[in-house]
Amino acid sequence: MTSQTAQADFLTGGDEMAAMIRAHDWSSSPLGPIAGWSQSLRSIVSLMLASEFAMCLAWGDELGFLYNDHYARIMHDKHPAALGRPFADVWADVWSDISPLVDKALGGDASFFENLPLVTNRKGYDEQAWFTFSYSPLRDDSGAIAGMFCSTYESTERVQTERALRDERERMGQMFAQAPTFMAMLRGAEHRFELTNPGYDKLIGHRDVLGRTVAETLPDAVEQGFLDLLDGVFTSGVAFTATGMLYAVQAEPGGPINDRYVDFVYQPIRDATGAVVGVFVEGADVTDRKRLERDLQSLNADLEQRVSDRTQELIEAQEALRQAQKMEAVGQLTGGIAHDFNNLLQGITGSLEIVQRRVAQGRIDELDRFITGATTAANRAASLTHRLLAFSRRQPLDPRPVQANALIASLEDLLRRTTGEQIAFETVLADGLWTTLCDPNQLENSLLNLVINARDAMPDGGVLTIETRNALLDDHFAASQRDVRPGHYVCICVSDTGTGMSADTIAKAFEPFFTTKPIGQGTGLGLSMIYGFARQSEGYARIYSEVGHGTTIKLYLPRHYGEAEQGEALPGLTQDHATNAGEIVLVVEDDAVVRALIVEVLGELGYQAVEAHDGPAGLDCLRTMERIDLLVTDIGLPGLNGRQVADAGRMMRPGLRVLFMTGYAENAALASGFLEPGMSMITKPFAMEALATQIRTIIEG
Repeated sequence: MTSQTAQADFLTGGDEMAAMIRAHDWSSSPLGPIAGWSQSLRSIVSLMLASEFAMCLAWGDELGFLYNDHYARIMHDKHPAALGRPFADVWADVWSDISPLVDKALGGDASFFENLPLVTNRKGYDEQAWFTFSYSPLRDDSGAIAGMFCSTYESTERVQTERALRDERERMGQMFAQAPTFMAMLRGAEHRFELTNPGYDKLIGHRDVLGRTVAETLPDAVEQGFLDLLDGVFTSGVAFTATGMLYAVQAEPGGPINDRYVDFVYQPIRDATGAVVGVFVEGADVTDRKRLERDLQSLNADLEQRVSDRTQELIEAQEALRQAQKMEAVGQLTGGIAHDFNNLLQGITGSLEIVQRRVAQGRIDELDRFITGATTAANRAASLTHRLLAFSRRQPLDPRPVQANALIASLEDLLRRTTGEQIAFETVLADGLWTTLCDPNQLENSLLNLVINARDAMPDGGVLTIETRNALLDDHFAASQRDVRPGHYVCICVSDTGTGMSADTIAKAFEPFFTTKPIGQGTGLGLSMIYGFARQSEGYARIYSEVGHGTTIKLYLPRHYGEAEQGEALPGLTQDHATNAGEIVLVVEDDAVVRALIVEVLGELGYQAVEAHDGPAGLDCLRTMERIDLLVTDIGLPGLNGRQVADAGRMMRPGLRVLFMTGYAENAALASGFLEPGMSMITKPFAMEALATQIRTIIEG
């Protein structure tokens, strides 16, 4: 063993520093011959070398440097040349920072420093580093201070981590403070405020809540159940979410209450073990949004009402236009049939005169022929009257299954009279025509308008043809037409041999109020209403015309897969209409013939009929007669009208049953308020069977 190693033979172990110390030439070291150290110093060196902490010592006048393996690691490129050198030389780059600390230790005072920042060049360039260490004085056998002992570790990583955490906390704090929402952190089961942001302070009225509990600072929130919600989140660990919840805030006791609407979330805060230790509150004051939504709802409701009102106005305007167009057609129709209607009246009156004369002569063997002629003419006149009333009456659209051939056939007499004698009227009705779905009254009105237009287009006469056929509009045809869907249709064509239309006229023909007729002879509503009727029926209208060669207008109405409705026949006058109770019926009618007919039929059926020729006379009967089971009265009476008679009668006889008669179509569609319970109405002209049925129904209740 060499002399150098003999000086350190007190060292044991196989670690790096112990081996280096044994092999070091200590004769030239400021530490001197360490073999001569006292046993206590040797023990310190041995403990230092075996320690898991970074330790060093400096000894003698020059403070020779001795350290362990862990200290060597924080020295980087200073090791191993630092071993045995003076402490001041080793740490010359930071000596100005640590020399006061070394002097303090050599003066006999121990010191502790945490996270001391030092600028070193341990890695070959200047670097900021932090160390936590303690310096303690070392004494020799005589008790004199002969050096110092240091225990240290580099805390650079911890300092940097703490600084990063601090910076992150500051950043999060700024975000917390600047967040547009409100936030608060509550700790513990008592929900003590740990942190709030300005948004939360504003929500609660800037009350001082930090360090205090929700129950202490927000009694208004407690009363409204928010504390119970917090308890539920803290206990269950399940978040709670609310949208648009009302929070009545009272910023100070006795102060005003402001209603606020809030969206918020209560989130549980957990520790490292997963246990709930608090609640995080986050949300937004949505009061302005709620008020805006409420205003929008009010505005929408008002807008919907205005749209509804406007829609109703448009519907009423459309109905008014349709009615105006219908009345125009009726006006033209009545002018066209006046002559024929007078002929019908002539047939009635003439036949009755002959019957009267033959009866006076006692010649009654051929009366049936004249009675039949008068009845036929009367029925034809009644049919014409019903048609006119139906055309002029206001009524909503009522789509029903319709057999177009039957409808056209029922109109044929009316349409022939409309065209006049100069125009040849023809119908070509297809066999097996499909059923369609539309409003039959509107279809009748459309046909009448088309016939009138065709008649006016042939002032010098011509041929008018109504034709029906089944039509299949295929994809190719639909693609070549505007707004046409392929499918099965019933086609109704009205053709004339008149003046025809130009291309410009055809392009405008379906526009409302467009007309080629002189002022005062047309409203321009006819074809536009026909087009609208076809479209409302999910069909189409098309015009084919050539100037000088006539016009064809085709209505395509969709096929309906079902049977057309059949009209119900009026019940016949049978014994079922008769009575055995002899009920008393007061008949008030200013037309003597009509009154006599009604009284005659009532008598035949077993009723006791009492006559009154006007309103005042009927009122006298109601006032003086002991019993009246039914009042049958015309509405249009002289003196007092029928409704006035009925109202007065009910004043005297509560519950009096009333049957009104009227010859006006408008009255047949009177508002529901006109007829009260126990009242009914029948429109003239009526069949006696219909009258008997009505009377029996009313009397039987």
